[in-house]
Amino acid sequence: MSTIFEDAESFAAVLPPLTALMGLDLGTKTIGVAVSDTFRSVATPLETVRRKKFGVDAARLLELSEERNIGGIVLGLPFNMDGTEGARCQSTRAFARNLAKLTDVPIAFWDERLSTVAAERALLEADTSRKRRSEVIDHVAAGYILQGMLDRLSHLG
Repeated sequence: MSTIFEDAESFAAVLPPLTALMGLDLGTKTIGVAVSDTFRSVATPLETVRRKKFGVDAARLLELSEERNIGGIVLGLPFNMDGTEGARCQSTRAFARNLAKLTDVPIAFWDERLSTVAAERALLEADTSRKRRSEVIDHVAAGYILQGMLDRLSHLG
């Protein structure tokens, strides 16, 4: 069973060296997935997992984790704009608790309030079609979530 961290400092202290991190953007219908390089400097959007049921979703995420030698998982925590936690935060925390039971990989939360907005803006600036944006928005948002954590970790070092 893995440990769940609320802050980057505690998370950083337990990360094995030269392992990549995985970022997740949990939606109600999909899970956006991004991964970092082993130096933890760049987040790259990877794929969008269509949600089925927890066991199936978790199996896919853990399969990706093993394939890519993931040393830590970063879950976007969707605070309300005023900083309070609503139903989506509770759902994300429950997902983290359930995932933690299936892996030893440490899990941390990252404030994702503006990640989807930033991802949407980047895709619009890249002149991405509406259909393509809907296909990639979740894993691009996961990339923003993960990059936020990577940037924070680089300032701790």
